[in-house]
Amino acid sequence: MNSTVTPCPVPAQAAIQRWRPNAHIPDAFSVAVQQPERTALQHLQAALLQTPAWVDHLMAVRNRVAALCGLKHLGRMGLAPAQAHERGLEQNLQPGDRVGIFTLINHTDDEVLVGDADKHLRVVLSLRRTVASGTQPPQVVLTTVVHIHNLLGHLYMLPVKPLHKLIAPAVMARVNAEPQKTGR
Repeated sequence: MNSTVTPCPVPAQAAIQRWRPNAHIPDAFSVAVQQPERTALQHLQAALLQTPAWVDHLMAVRNRVAALCGLKHLGRMGLAPAQAHERGLEQNLQPGDRVGIFTLINHTDDEVLVGDADKHLRVVLSLRRTVASGTQPPQVVLTTVVHIHNLLGHLYMLPVKPLHKLIAPAVMARVNAEPQKTGR
């Protein structure tokens, strides 16, 4: 199956549409999935469990620089294997729980919303699964919406925006990876 990640429109029925008005950065990427039975949350966790090492290295640099600006330390982009349930991917997460660097806002079988906010900006991500249609295989779509609050947010996004265009597809490309089971 083709695992190519491509830019796409934000799904019209996606719950993230609520956050799109006046967003400074709205974008979306899609990839065909090999495990359509996974929930949206499970797809997100699978991708984060397999985050490329170079992405976590960039996050480490981001965290060091952010500390100098008084911004919060976010940790690693990817989930640590201990953050996955020993029998597979966790489904019993509740709003407010952490999923990698993000806080869970809400989730259904078809869409998960996670985000983070600081004094300079608010980021909301949606991972929404779609069903097969005609020749189109089942897919997941990752949508990112960023609202910038102040000058610091604009300065912060100068290097982040072009890196996001590399990071989001690189993480999405891992959505079909089999998560490693942990032995808590």
